[in-house]
Amino acid sequence: MSQQRYRIDLSGQHAECEANYARLLRLLAPMEDRAVLQLGLPDDGTLQLTIAETFPYTQTVEVATVGRGRWPMPPLMVRLYHDARMAEVIACGGQRRPRPRYAYPNRKMFQPDEKEQWNRFLGEWLSHGLRHGRVLGGVPAAPPCEL
Repeated sequence: MSQQRYRIDLSGQHAECEANYARLLRLLAPMEDRAVLQLGLPDDGTLQLTIAETFPYTQTVEVATVGRGRWPMPPLMVRLYHDARMAEVIACGGQRRPRPRYAYPNRKMFQPDEKEQWNRFLGEWLSHGLRHGRVLGGVPAAPPCEL
């Protein structure tokens, strides 16, 4: 049985990062100068976005669930590149700077496409928040994103 080597789908990863950028902008838009935006997710706790750093062309946002939800997620650090209009997960659960590809098996048992999975995971959470969430305080979240 021959095992095919994992190949990076660069155009697919770029599309995911561009979609995550658009989703994050929809959620961060009402924040203006506030640092925290919370979305109430039914039975899932709260998805919280915190702006950690802001520079002229980049911004770092922490995405995490708080409270007692059914599906807690590890905190994600996301870098938004405003000039490229992309958002990329740079840390997940304390693990920083994933490699684009891992040999498998490896000591930490990362999947060959670990970095791609982190970005897909972020996209699923942001889509869920846009679809089912509400900004705490009674204001509805942005309409569902069709990305």
